[in-house]
Amino acid sequence: MLEAGTQSRIYAGLKPATTEADLRRALANGTVAAQLACLTPMRGDAIFLRAGTVHSLGGDLVVFEIQQNSDVTFRLYDWDHIDAKTGKPRALQVDEAMACIDFAEGPVVRVTPVVETTTPVERERLFHCEHFWLWRLRGRSPFTVGATDLPRALVCVEGDGQVEDGGDTYAVGKGDVFLLPAVIGPCVFRPLGAVNLLEIAIPD
Repeated sequence: MLEAGTQSRIYAGLKPATTEADLRRALANGTVAAQLACLTPMRGDAIFLRAGTVHSLGGDLVVFEIQQNSDVTFRLYDWDHIDAKTGKPRALQVDEAMACIDFAEGPVVRVTPVVETTTPVERERLFHCEHFWLWRLRGRSPFTVGATDLPRALVCVEGDGQVEDGGDTYAVGKGDVFLLPAVIGPCVFRPLGAVNLLEIAIPD
């Protein structure tokens, strides 16, 4: 979660013991939210959503999302929104969504970061699954990013600095995304003050 306000909400997973019949009844009578697990996110929180998890984001919330290569989304419910272009509700794919939902998943909770190092940079492992790994890096002193013979993606969440590769220097600012090719290997990141980065890897 990059930004979160007092009205921000994350609906992730179903309340315990919710069945397909329960969810279909809720869709029919407009009480879907009552069947969904809900949490109030804070800046810096991390949530892991497995395939088949019913989810929705709301309020003044800005997130950085990492996902598998898939553009398939089945809309179960649309909070009674009206499409500004057509003046009509957007199409729903209820049956397709029901077929994909993992009704045993239950409520989704915040990820507990695992601190791997504290100096020269605080490196926290947020996600470590079969599809991707993600670390959060926070510090003020120079530190290493990237890996030998492996590509990495680097995202600047806060602050700014420079990535150094050999004799080349690249400026990095908030919102920038860099691909560190495998051929480059480890690089030095030099913060210009406090910096907060995300580093993403694809497992072998």
